[in-house]
Amino acid sequence: MKRSNKVGIYIDALDVTMNGGFGLRYDMLRKFATRDECFPSRMNVYMAYDEDRAKEDELYKSKTNRFSEVLRDFQYKVIERPAKIDPNSDNKEKLNKSLVEMEMAADIITQAQGMDRVVILTNQENYIYVFNALQNMGVRVEIIGFDNVPDRLKKVADLFVSGYTIPKLLPIKSPYEWGTVGSRVRGVCYDFSHNDGYGFLRYLYKVDGNLWITDSRSPDSPYKTVFAHVSQFESDFDTNFLPSRDLIFEFDLVQNEKGLVAEDIVLISAP
Repeated sequence: MKRSNKVGIYIDALDVTMNGGFGLRYDMLRKFATRDECFPSRMNVYMAYDEDRAKEDELYKSKTNRFSEVLRDFQYKVIERPAKIDPNSDNKEKLNKSLVEMEMAADIITQAQGMDRVVILTNQENYIYVFNALQNMGVRVEIIGFDNVPDRLKKVADLFVSGYTIPKLLPIKSPYEWGTVGSRVRGVCYDFSHNDGYGFLRYLYKVDGNLWITDSRSPDSPYKTVFAHVSQFESDFDTNFLPSRDLIFEFDLVQNEKGLVAEDIVLISAP
């Protein structure tokens, strides 16, 4: 049967916000998920809405409504569920995690028939069962996460991508376009020589269907490699952890007589 090239995007907004994804640009998420000429069949954002707070806090109400309107401009379906008090929270934060997780899982399973792939943003390990069900249907499963993503969730998915490394997905302080000389980008240190005191960082400079071509020497690869000297890492960072694909670094791209090098390398995410 011919594939439809349809993609489904499902986001647990509370999970994203609580685990490093604050400020997520949903327009860039849509572009990444629909790369390689895919069509967004479903795009659902699941949000907790504190109705009691909205009655007393006009700023909270207006910000939430404005956020929902922006998402709808990007053609996401916003699914709001009333928040409930978490009795185990010291500050009585209001959460509705179990309701959101259950509804999102049910929607994914019932809507994924005929899709080519499903892109999910969640940190909940129980979604492993959802992933398996989708894969048994012939659907590819991709997960995008920031901090605290369970290893089992990453391994079961067909593709895990750190949201920190996707160009423009999160705000970054730089006056230059991501990937250009002088810009600040994020990537991983995939190779490092402790004897020589240097290694190489890899970053994604464009989004296309060739994410699997990680060798930046290939003309079809969307990745680029940059030289990284030990002196450019934070002074309190232990380079014995390098190389690592789990550590996410932010760094400046600088051109010198030797080529493209990384400067001011800062660790921004670790397991």
